[in-house]
Amino acid sequence: MLTTKDNILYFLYLHRTGLTVFGLSLLLLVWPLMERNPYTLGLSNLIAIYSLVVLGLNLFIGYAGQISLGHAAFFAIGAYGSAIGTTTLGFPAWPVMMAAALAAALVALAVGVPALKLSGHYLAMATLGFNIVVYTVLIQWDAVTGGPSGFAGIPYLSIGPLVFDDEFRFHYLVWTFTVLALLLCLNLVRSGVGRGLAALAEDETAAAALGVDTRRAKIKVFVLSAVLAALAGSLFAHCYAFVSPDSFNIFVSVDFVIMVVVGGMGSIWGTLFGTALITLLPEWIESLERFKDILHGLILVVILLFLPQGLTTGIVDAVRTRIALWKRFSTGVAAPDGTDR
Repeated sequence: MLTTKDNILYFLYLHRTGLTVFGLSLLLLVWPLMERNPYTLGLSNLIAIYSLVVLGLNLFIGYAGQISLGHAAFFAIGAYGSAIGTTTLGFPAWPVMMAAALAAALVALAVGVPALKLSGHYLAMATLGFNIVVYTVLIQWDAVTGGPSGFAGIPYLSIGPLVFDDEFRFHYLVWTFTVLALLLCLNLVRSGVGRGLAALAEDETAAAALGVDTRRAKIKVFVLSAVLAALAGSLFAHCYAFVSPDSFNIFVSVDFVIMVVVGGMGSIWGTLFGTALITLLPEWIESLERFKDILHGLILVVILLFLPQGLTTGIVDAVRTRIALWKRFSTGVAAPDGTDR
């Protein structure tokens, strides 16, 4: 018969995902009340914005098993779409954000249908080329985008009389979007669609043999990741009231991939850790700010060599293995060398 303790432990195990999200939400709720420094809150908000992009990208890389070096382009579509729609055309911000996300979805569909016939480094080069095209348009079409000088005067978001015009207020808005995206991704990967994507990442041929429409699945997750990136771009534009092409170049796309790899490919929770680490690293090592891209490249190489499943996933797997070995040997089971421990 199960004891009360067993029932509690079983309940905690069964609802561990929901409880973890609830705990994270409580922490985010009180965080601005404990940390009133606008600069620190600004970094936290930037982590939330980047996490939106990386959550979608992790679905594409970690579950669909594909690679994209062009997600900064969708990030730019959201940012400049909101900037032009609200400032130049004068439309309300929230409908413009939805329109920018829809535009990103259509562009992703147009790019993804031909590009996703490719795989491996060929797909990476195709998405990289797309990012270069978008970046070039942002630089050259200065009559619309502001060119290299950027686009200023973007209005802040508001809900009725509440205007999100400081880091404290914006914290609650942007983290609400990020937590909702986190819940979406967690539920998606536990659904039948997510299991099909996981099979696709392991072996595309085997997944197709099991009835997974691999081409359609890749296109769908690519479009979803583009929508999340565009949504993040819109929030980025309305948070800082200014955007420039340098925020959306190929190095930013590479940073997004590094965040996925550091957090762990296929690890939704690891996404938050990887994004936070890569975002905060230049702040911790100010003397290496000029060498940020080189440092990020070295981190990527080291992790791929020694922890190819990602830093977070690798650490968690190592801890689980140690715990399992300790439990096994502590019960008197023979060790691998034949002795009792």
